[in-house]
Amino acid sequence: MNRRQRPYAVLGALLLLAAAAGCSATDPGDGPDDDAGGTPTAPAAPGEARRAGGPHWQPRPGLRWQWQLDGKADTSVDVPVYDIDGFENSARTVKELHDRGAKAICYVNAGAWEDFRTDQKAFPKRLLGERNKGWKGERWLDIRRLDELRPIMAARFDMCRDKGFDAVEPDLTEGYRNKTGFPLSGEDQLAFNRMLARLAHDRGMAVGLKNDLDQIPALVGDFDFAVNEQCAEFEECEKLTPFVRRGKAVFHVEYALEPEEFCATAQRLGLSSMRKKLELDAWREPCG
Repeated sequence: MNRRQRPYAVLGALLLLAAAAGCSATDPGDGPDDDAGGTPTAPAAPGEARRAGGPHWQPRPGLRWQWQLDGKADTSVDVPVYDIDGFENSARTVKELHDRGAKAICYVNAGAWEDFRTDQKAFPKRLLGERNKGWKGERWLDIRRLDELRPIMAARFDMCRDKGFDAVEPDLTEGYRNKTGFPLSGEDQLAFNRMLARLAHDRGMAVGLKNDLDQIPALVGDFDFAVNEQCAEFEECEKLTPFVRRGKAVFHVEYALEPEEFCATAQRLGLSSMRKKLELDAWREPCG
């Protein structure tokens, strides 16, 4: 399962599934510097490139967070970590978060082409496969073509770095389990995901593994944190514990379950969990 939300106009059918209450795992502290977790790393100034291969942020388990992909971020939420759309938000927004002591994660789609992105013409048509079911204007990519996708993804990660983001959340990183129009294998997915991790680290940014639960044992050493949707609903949260055991955060959301159905388990496992609406606007309900 790999559900991703658009930064605008969520489909009406999905909106019918959204709920009105929710929950996120408890955090270890309240101070902004302590809350941010990991070794302190000075953010790059807007437009200033981070040192290639330099130290990157390592978020630890239990950090409170906000995930908003619906347009420009609402920076008023009092949490130490924001995961926001890289195209829709500016260096000024990232600096505003840094000035408050918060870290910023840059959301980008890595596994599928989107017809509404400013760089959509950079993708050769031969790399575009089947439409991603339920997402208008989105088509799966042939991730086997690393030579062609690497410079495109590098440019997107450059955008994140130049805006000052601390980390990247590349989405749709389990295409091999979907009907993409290409004969993708698990090995193809591992190679693609590891390429993404290297691109982020080469730019001094942390990188998160989005869903792709079955490949966590092989990828936990390559990624600095995980982002997961609905592991409780599908009874899969135990698969995320390799990250926690290594001192790496797991940022987790549920959409349909009530707080009492997943918060206790999330807190026991050390997940940073909350309930969100499907459109991923600013609304959130943390556990505890």
